[in-house]
Amino acid sequence: MNVVVAQSGGPTSVINASLLGVYRQAKAWDAVDTVYGSLNGIEGILNDNLVSLNEALATDETMALLRQTPSAALRSCRHKLPSYEQSPEVYENIRRTLEKHDIGAFFYIGGNDSMDTVHKLSAYFSLVDCPIRVMGVPKTIDNDLMVTDHTPGYGSAAKFVATTMREIIRDCTVYDLNSVTIVEIMGRDTGWLTAAAALPRLNGDTAPHLVYLPEVPFSVDAFVEDIQRIQRYSRTVVVAVSEGVEIDTLGDYQSGKVDNFGHKYLSGIGKCLEDVVRERIGCKVRSIELNLPQRCAAHVSSLTDVEEAEGVGAAAVRAAMQGVTGHMAIIRRVGDTPYRVDFDHIPVSQAANAVKYVPREWINEQGNNVTEEALTYIRPLILGELPVITENGMPKHFTL
Repeated sequence: MNVVVAQSGGPTSVINASLLGVYRQAKAWDAVDTVYGSLNGIEGILNDNLVSLNEALATDETMALLRQTPSAALRSCRHKLPSYEQSPEVYENIRRTLEKHDIGAFFYIGGNDSMDTVHKLSAYFSLVDCPIRVMGVPKTIDNDLMVTDHTPGYGSAAKFVATTMREIIRDCTVYDLNSVTIVEIMGRDTGWLTAAAALPRLNGDTAPHLVYLPEVPFSVDAFVEDIQRIQRYSRTVVVAVSEGVEIDTLGDYQSGKVDNFGHKYLSGIGKCLEDVVRERIGCKVRSIELNLPQRCAAHVSSLTDVEEAEGVGAAAVRAAMQGVTGHMAIIRRVGDTPYRVDFDHIPVSQAANAVKYVPREWINEQGNNVTEEALTYIRPLILGELPVITENGMPKHFTL
């Protein structure tokens, strides 16, 4: 038989490592002939737009380049499958395409919404007694998938945030004057990535002085008081804030637009709070939105993240080859000192359309910083550096 793999949702620094894990493990099975890639996620299957990865990844060099390349080599989509009851023809079209190419297993690399697709497709194949297996491979910098200890993509994004925060801290301490710097960090519903902004504490930094996550209510008055309190002993105040923090009292500062899954397009909280500080405190203030580099900063990717991304892709293939379908591969943490993990799989219904939040006990009582437990959890995920192949002084990338 043949198999097909696709990538969906927002890109990361290591989603291609998961693609490589699927490819290498699939090619290790005598039962698998061709490994296809579906271009633009599930849309590639709907449009019969598949490419042979046997040809694209024919050499050790191309596989090494794929491993270090950020974003999604197969390109992505944000396509929400309707229910089978609403549009049976969509599912029949998917089935025809897969059967046309003798596909025996489909691997979907993505986050919450992609796992919804895995759940719907596996349920459909079961309903019509079709033997095609469907497996989810977790991916998201948001780290908000249930059950798995963490998600591939998070460790490298957290490393970028922590590294960039240290550099911002160095920059902010140059001048001997009162200043506030507000750093806005990605996180639609959860504060996992913003929590990583506190990692410089492990290296002796006192900043960022304040860290605000969407898991706890946000008060503008308390925010101003927090800054004024810190200014009593520090001229420089550095703040990390999640883009998902809600400030109902300040009116509309976001576009209000949504994607195909109904998720709001976020950003603007940093600029909003910059205006608050300027009006109510009056010192020098600036806001920095880290934006897209958080997702694909492979030049500071975590080797731990790369290896686990590849491992979880391989785990999904092993499960499918053993007859499992409708599951998502996961990472289980089995030790902290030393850090150790193993790979397993769970019914995808346990992860689809659900959100894993930062535990309340990992946020301090005042709701303006994270605890040492949070840093202990995150630290192992950012360790190690990937040797990078370069060209003309820049990392070399794989492209189809």
